[in-house]
Amino acid sequence: MRLTKTSLRQQLLLWLLLPQLVFCLAGAALFLSITLHYADNAIDKRLIKSANAVAKLIQSQAQISPELSNKIIATIDSLDDLEIFSIHDSNQRLIAGRAEIVLPQTHQAQNDPFFYYQTINGQEYRVLLQKSANQSDRTIQIAFNLHERDVYTRNIFLSTAIPLLLLIIITIFFVWWGIGLGLRPLAQLQSMMELRKPQDLSPLALQDAPRELNALSAALNHLLATTEASIDRQRRFIADAAHQLRTPLAGLKSQTELAMRENSPEGLRERLNMVHTSATRSIHLVNQLLTLARSEPGSQTSIPKVHMDLAKIIRDLTAELVPRALAARIDLGCDCFVQDAPLHGNSALLREMFINLVENAIKYIPRDGSVTVRLTEDEKNYIVDVEDNGPGIPDSDKDRVFERFYRREQTGNGCGLGMAIVREIAERHAGSVQLLDADPHGLIVHVVLPKTELNT
Repeated sequence: MRLTKTSLRQQLLLWLLLPQLVFCLAGAALFLSITLHYADNAIDKRLIKSANAVAKLIQSQAQISPELSNKIIATIDSLDDLEIFSIHDSNQRLIAGRAEIVLPQTHQAQNDPFFYYQTINGQEYRVLLQKSANQSDRTIQIAFNLHERDVYTRNIFLSTAIPLLLLIIITIFFVWWGIGLGLRPLAQLQSMMELRKPQDLSPLALQDAPRELNALSAALNHLLATTEASIDRQRRFIADAAHQLRTPLAGLKSQTELAMRENSPEGLRERLNMVHTSATRSIHLVNQLLTLARSEPGSQTSIPKVHMDLAKIIRDLTAELVPRALAARIDLGCDCFVQDAPLHGNSALLREMFINLVENAIKYIPRDGSVTVRLTEDEKNYIVDVEDNGPGIPDSDKDRVFERFYRREQTGNGCGLGMAIVREIAERHAGSVQLLDADPHGLIVHVVLPKTELNT
């Protein structure tokens, strides 16, 4: 039975009232059957009593005279006019009584009473067939008119069915009222959602709601809170992006205006170099902002995760950054203590994370320093350490460097998003990132990525 297009009220009414209706009808049929059973038992006892009375009257009579027949009729009529009789001899010839009562084609030969039904003059009778006690060649038949039984049974049934019908009607009313009362909080929730403005993401507050609806309300509140947090992140990202892009774009515009007014080739070249530097910083900032947006939870633009080799990624990106390290007079090395590191993740984001770490180390440590990228593992995790021998970061700033647009030093061309991106990507892969002190000096960026059960 398909109920997907019906209302919840209709489904509840159907499944609550339909079994009750079936049980009531079955109970009424059973009650009628039991009533008929006991009524037939009473009739059978009465027929046996009448047959025994007739048998006593004819037990010493070889022939049944008209006087005896009248006496039998008087005996039967003394009870009421519901019974008629017939007596047949051994040749099944009628010797007394009513000819309408016919012998069944097959009946018991023994003396035990035999009951059957017969229609006489359009009315149904229950007939008892019994052998005479002393005249075994004679068959006595007593028939009882069932009209009174049917009237009696119908009156009993109606006297029971009418109150039962009233009870069903009352039950339907209370079930309808109770379902409406139970669904009222759901209607309140529907009304609250319909009247709520799209910008309103505050939690729902239901008064005296049942436990099941509280669970639904809690799920909706969780969804609203998640949506609000996502919208807040987008708003914050847009505000940060607008704020951070305003300065380099304004500087780029100023440099181009100055270049347009420059007359000498040397001055024009210098202005164009400054324009190129500003454009490069703007491109770097835009790329960092896009990477940050893509790495945030809930982002729909991220690349799906695939199976990869983390050790190969570490070796390849370290080799790619060696020329940049040599240009900055930094010794860049790679220690992979894991030959193969299979991982299910986003290769583009992971590469961006480790490139940020190595580039930050190259950028902020003094010349002739060293940077080492180290890959190890334990039972459950892969561990990547990016260690340098620079001045390090004070403990008071180790948490703040993960904040967006935070820069410890205002020199250089950084935009303060590198470590924020690192943390977002690590958390996106169910991992963590931590800043530790190197020995004797320097900084270790400690990244832990679990081997299994990664978030999608």
